[in-house]
Amino acid sequence: MARRSSTNGASRPQPSSDRGAKSDQDRGTKGNQLASFTDHPADTILTTNHGLPINDDQNSLKAGERGPSLLEDFHLREKITHFDHERIPERVVHARGSGAHGVFRVYKSLSSLTKAGFLTDPARETPVFVRFSTVAGSRGSTDLARDVRGFAVKFYTDEGNFDLVGNNMPVFFIQDAIKFPDLIHAVKPEPDNEIPQAASAHDTFWDFISVMPESMHMVMWLMSDRAIPRSYRMMEGFGVHTFRLVNARGTSRFVKFHWKPLLGVHSVVWDEAQKISGKDPDFHRRDLWEAIAEGKFPEWELGLQVVEEKDEFAFGFDLLDPTKLIPEELVPVQRVGRLTLNRNPDNFFAETEQAAFHIGHVVPGIDFSNDPLLQGRLFSYTDTQLLRLGGPNFHEIPINRAIAPVHNNQRDGLMRQTIVAGKVSYGPNSLGNNEPAQASASAGGFVTFAEPVEGAKVRQRGASFFDHYSQARMFFQSQSDPEQQHLVKALRFELGKVKNLDVRERMVLHLAQIDRDLAKSVAKALGLTVPAKAAQPPNRSVPADGSAKDHQHHQLADPAIVSEALSMRAQVPGPITTRKVAVLIADGFDAVGVAALSKALAAQGAAAFLVGPHVGPVLGDAGKAVAAPFSILTTSSVLFDAVVVADGARAADWAKEADAVEFVRDAYRHCKALAATGAGIKLLEAADIPADGKDGNRPADAAVAVGERMSRGVIEKFVTALGNHRLWSREPGLHLPI
Repeated sequence: MARRSSTNGASRPQPSSDRGAKSDQDRGTKGNQLASFTDHPADTILTTNHGLPINDDQNSLKAGERGPSLLEDFHLREKITHFDHERIPERVVHARGSGAHGVFRVYKSLSSLTKAGFLTDPARETPVFVRFSTVAGSRGSTDLARDVRGFAVKFYTDEGNFDLVGNNMPVFFIQDAIKFPDLIHAVKPEPDNEIPQAASAHDTFWDFISVMPESMHMVMWLMSDRAIPRSYRMMEGFGVHTFRLVNARGTSRFVKFHWKPLLGVHSVVWDEAQKISGKDPDFHRRDLWEAIAEGKFPEWELGLQVVEEKDEFAFGFDLLDPTKLIPEELVPVQRVGRLTLNRNPDNFFAETEQAAFHIGHVVPGIDFSNDPLLQGRLFSYTDTQLLRLGGPNFHEIPINRAIAPVHNNQRDGLMRQTIVAGKVSYGPNSLGNNEPAQASASAGGFVTFAEPVEGAKVRQRGASFFDHYSQARMFFQSQSDPEQQHLVKALRFELGKVKNLDVRERMVLHLAQIDRDLAKSVAKALGLTVPAKAAQPPNRSVPADGSAKDHQHHQLADPAIVSEALSMRAQVPGPITTRKVAVLIADGFDAVGVAALSKALAAQGAAAFLVGPHVGPVLGDAGKAVAAPFSILTTSSVLFDAVVVADGARAADWAKEADAVEFVRDAYRHCKALAATGAGIKLLEAADIPADGKDGNRPADAAVAVGERMSRGVIEKFVTALGNHRLWSREPGLHLPI
C-alpha cells in the first residue's frame, strides 16, 4: 500500500533515490516519468473535470508513436483549454515583454527550398513585429530573472501573416504538449503562498524536473549563462521545433529556424543580474528602446538547418523531439536573410501587449512536422487569445492585422470591427457568385504537405524519444571552463534553495548521468554524495495495458561530441557596437584624455557616459564644465559594460567614496574591462584592484589598463579588452572542483 500522509491521510508517491534497489516496474514509471505510481485510493485518482479517470496523462493521443496529435484528444484539449484561461488579461506565460517593429529581407531566392514569397524575392522587404519576453514572471517582474526568453517574430507577408514563435534556447523542457500546464504550474509561484516570483529556485519546479528526465537537456541551458542575457540584442533565437519547407514542386525538407545576432551572444553573471534587478528591473526593455531610439538598430540573420527527407533518421536522435537540437557540426546553419528592428512602438499596450502570436500562422511553403509539442501549440495559441483579447476578432487589432487582403465568411463576435456588406455569409453559395472562392495551389492557396500517416491511435512516444542525457552531456562538455563553472554555481544556488531532500537526491542522480564530476561538485554543495555506481534513472513507458515496455537507449553517434556553437566563448572577440562605458570624472578631470577616449569608443559604435560626484556640471582641467548625466549615487557599474576612472585634480577623492569603491570593485568582480589614469588609479588601489595587472597569486590582468595619462596605448588596451566581453580568468573564487 502507498504511504499515507500524517496530516490528511492522502497518499503520496514514494520518491526514488539511490537508497534501496527498486525495480523499474516498482518505480511504476509512466510516460517517461520517475514518479512512483503505485495503487492509490479512489479519491486521489487523476480524472477529467467531468470525473472520467485518466489512464495516461503523459502523452497526447497520436496516430502512431511518431504521428500527428489527434483532434479527438478530449483530455489534451480540456487540460490546455483550462490552462490557457487561468489568467486574465495578463498572459499566463511570457507576460513580461518588450517589442519593436522592423523589416526582413532574404539575401537570395530560396525557391529551391520553399515557395514562401518573402523567402524567394530578395527585392521584397517584409514588415515585422518582434516581441521578446521572459516566461515565468508576471508583467511586473524583473527583466534579469534566470529564465528562458521568448523570441517571437510576426512577418506581415503578402500571403498572410507568418509567426515564428520561438525562444532564445533551441530545445524545451518537455516532449509532449500535454505536460505544458504541469511544467508552468511547477515553475510559477507556489499556489499556497504565491512565492517566489519569476524564479525557478524552489521545490515545486525541481520536484517536477527531478521526475521528468526528458528535461535534463533544457536544464543545462537554463542553468547556463544563456538564461541571463546581456541584452535582447545579444541573444540568439530558435524556432525550437522541426518544421517543413515545401517548394513549388511539392518537395518537402525538414528545417530548424535560427536567429543569429550580429552583435554576438553575450550574458551577464548571476551576481550582476541580481544587482541589476535592484538597480533597474527594466534593464532589457530600456536597452532595446534606447538602442532603436538612437538609431543603433538591432540586427539578426535568419539561419536555416535543412535536412532532406531521406535523412530524417540519420542522426541518432529524433527530429520530432523538441528536447533535442541538431549540432551545427552535423548540419551547418545557412544564413539566408537579415532582420532589422528600426522602430519603437507608439503605444505599449496597443502594440506590444496586444500582439497575438500563433505558431499556426503559416504561409504557403512552410508547414508543420509531427513534433507532439508543436502539435499541442497549434491548438493552444488561438485558445489563449480568445480569452486574453476578448473573443474571436483579435486578428482585427491593428498590431495583429494582416497586410494581405482578408475575405471569408466569418461574421460577428465580440469586438467585431469589419463591416461586410451583403446577405451571403456562407459557402458554397449561388447568390454571391460562390465568393469568396477557394484558391487553387497555383493561385497561392495553402496546401498541406501530403505526408503519409498511418498507425494505431496510441498515447505513446517513439523509442527514439528516450535518450535524455546524451545532448545534456554534449551541452555541458561544449562549454568553456568559465561557462561550466557558472553552470555549476547556478545548480548549487537553485538546488540549495530546495528544501526537500528527496528532490535534491534525485537531481544529483540525474546530473551523474550527464557528468559525474558535475554531479560531485553540485552534491558537495548540497551536503550529498554521488554513489559509486549511481543507477541510471529508467527510460521506459507504461502502455495503457500497464505492461512495461523497454526502449532502446538511443545515443548520439559520438556521446562525447563537443559542439563549439553551443559555447558563447565562440562569439568573442566581437564588435563593441552599442557597448556602454562609465567614465568617472571629478573637478579638474583630464578633459582632453576623456575626449580622446570618447572619440575612440564612438569610432567603433560604443559610447562613453560621464559619471560625476553629482549630477550636472563638472569642471575640466581647462576650466570648462561638462554636464554629467549620472552621479555615483544614481547609477551602478552593473548597468555598464566597462568602467574608466579619469585623472584630475580631485580624482584621488574617489578613493574616499565608499560608493565609488563599490562601483569599480563590482566591475572588477564581474570581469569587466577597466582603465584608470593618473590620480584615478588610487580608486583601483582602494578597491584592491591591482593597478599593474599583478598581485601575488593573481595573474597579469589584460583587462585593466592604467597609465599616467589617457595615452593611445591605454585606450587601445582598454578597447581590446572591451571587445573580449569579459576576462573570466579574473574569477579567483569561481574555480570550483568539477
